[in-house]
Amino acid sequence: MSAQTIKGLTYPYPEPPGKGEWIEMARGVYWLQMALPMALDHINLYAIEDDDGWWVVDTGMKWGDTQERWKLLIEGPMAGKPLKGVVCTHMHPDHIGQAGWLCREYNAALYMSFGEYFTARALTQEDHAGADWRVIEHFTSAGVPFEQVQQMGRKFRGFGAIVEPMPGSYTRLTDGDSLAIGGRQWRVITGSGHSPEHVCLYSDEDKLILSGDQIIPRITSNVSVMPQEPEGNPLKRWLESLAYFIEQTHPDTLVMPAHNTPFYGIHTRLKALIDHHRGHLAAIEDACREPKSAVELFPVLFAREIGKDQLAIALGESIAHLHYLYAEGRLERQRDEQGVLRYRSVDPDHCPYAPADLTDEDVPMEV
Repeated sequence: MSAQTIKGLTYPYPEPPGKGEWIEMARGVYWLQMALPMALDHINLYAIEDDDGWWVVDTGMKWGDTQERWKLLIEGPMAGKPLKGVVCTHMHPDHIGQAGWLCREYNAALYMSFGEYFTARALTQEDHAGADWRVIEHFTSAGVPFEQVQQMGRKFRGFGAIVEPMPGSYTRLTDGDSLAIGGRQWRVITGSGHSPEHVCLYSDEDKLILSGDQIIPRITSNVSVMPQEPEGNPLKRWLESLAYFIEQTHPDTLVMPAHNTPFYGIHTRLKALIDHHRGHLAAIEDACREPKSAVELFPVLFAREIGKDQLAIALGESIAHLHYLYAEGRLERQRDEQGVLRYRSVDPDHCPYAPADLTDEDVPMEV
């Protein structure tokens, strides 16, 4: 089922704000957009008015006219009150790219979770010319030819080039914390799987959530095993997080995501995301009646052919599903003579997951 046709989702604001503009989503909560240089060509950011200043949630990438757009807002409709706080939901470059500039330029404090802040610091300072043996093994054991791995050298670098230098200090956010902004209590709810410790802000009283990449209406967030943690099981954490958000939110919540458009139908979407991945797990179990590598499972997981630019994230997502099934005892694996890990189903005729059809949603998106 395509995300675009999921019943139960409604979009109260189908048109996004223009350059230097915003849309008020609820009292004192404003939606704005910045451009991105990728297939997913935008990020939604949010400004929250406080009694004595402004807070912003996510910042955009160090690219294009992002700073110009911020200046138009800060010197325009936000003028008269200082920027007090910058909340970054997680460590990906489109979310933290301008955090350092905003915090330095306007003397604002940075708010992030521990896992996201220090992962961001590590990946923005990393600038290796190549990769160590474990990173190379991550790709070759998944079935990527060694010659192709050598050509992917730039993929092993950190992303400091598209992120302003990170602030040297931050205020830590943890699950259950509360921020008092603009007459509301915003409760911190954290998830994992897309990133280490993703922060969302939830208003219980007004049923509002600033969801970052944790809940997006029309695409699925990338859930990948990364070379930095080659034996990770992020899909397990992701599925647990989706169930946790169902428990922690009201079904009538207005979701303000980092991509696509704000919507109602949070529980419908969360359940659809769970079903989406369970369908992939079922498809992999069936495909692995004969041993398969992560690369060989691309046609099972993705509706379109994977290009070179999408190889790393597609591979990460394929491995994430394999690791989940392997940890559950649904798959066994062996390394062949070429060093490639191949996975075989243990009991494919008694799979506990329901199958699902591939859709346009099954294209890896770097969000």
